[in-house]
Amino acid sequence: MKKRSLIVLFLIVALTALAACGKQKAEPSTTATPASGAGEKAAVTLKVGATAVPHAEILESVKDKLKAEGVNLEIKVFTDYVLPNTQLSEKQLDANFFQHLPYLEEFNKSKGTKLVSVGTVHIEPFGGYSRKVKAVGELKDGATIAIPNDPSNGGRALALLEKNGLIKLKEGVGIAGTAKDIVENKKNFKIKELEAAMLPRVLDEVDLALINTNYALEAKLVPAKDALFVEDKDSPYANIIAAREDNAKSDAVQKLIKALQTPEVKKFIEDKYQGSILPAF
Repeated sequence: MKKRSLIVLFLIVALTALAACGKQKAEPSTTATPASGAGEKAAVTLKVGATAVPHAEILESVKDKLKAEGVNLEIKVFTDYVLPNTQLSEKQLDANFFQHLPYLEEFNKSKGTKLVSVGTVHIEPFGGYSRKVKAVGELKDGATIAIPNDPSNGGRALALLEKNGLIKLKEGVGIAGTAKDIVENKKNFKIKELEAAMLPRVLDEVDLALINTNYALEAKLVPAKDALFVEDKDSPYANIIAAREDNAKSDAVQKLIKALQTPEVKKFIEDKYQGSILPAF
């Protein structure tokens, strides 16, 4: 009797084991496979700060190209020249697109940041605008001239005023000049320093304003048509993609600059801005 019970118990255990094996073979694998093929990397989000015109517009033109390469481009629009660098440094952004290298270098120096240029995209020829005169020779004694109040663009504006015969700067200061470096001002022009974004808004209040092209375009001013004078097309102030030292060589940032430096983007810039903005690659 005891022997028969042991045989029955053995048969039960064996049948249970076989059933378990059969169930295991019938279940599908639980390993996830990417929809478009094994081994595909997950898309990454790249947050880029930019001023609205033309920077955000140019970035928008490469969104689809980057998406096809696994990069979701998220554009955050700013209206000033400080926050895009501050947020980049604090890692709230992955890159930004709004400035030229002299401005970036001055910002790093004054703020202690370590931001770097990844590559150049376009040049925005700086221009002088007026709603009161049609030529610089018509500016009267004591006329008010507004310029940007940040060091790099302020020096750039003064150098352009000198080039057009309105003032004379201390020899050798070049684009690093300040209002204190003016050594000749025959018409006693009053130099008014304002935040760059404010300059289009004061055109009715001043006699002449030197305005960065991005802000000029936002104000519906066309540099090639509306400016009394502009920088030469060989201006060294090419606008750049900036990133941090720790992520400048990352795959996503490198894909961004590569996407921007293409014949398609060059044509986009030439067609859309009609000479007001020039490709720099």
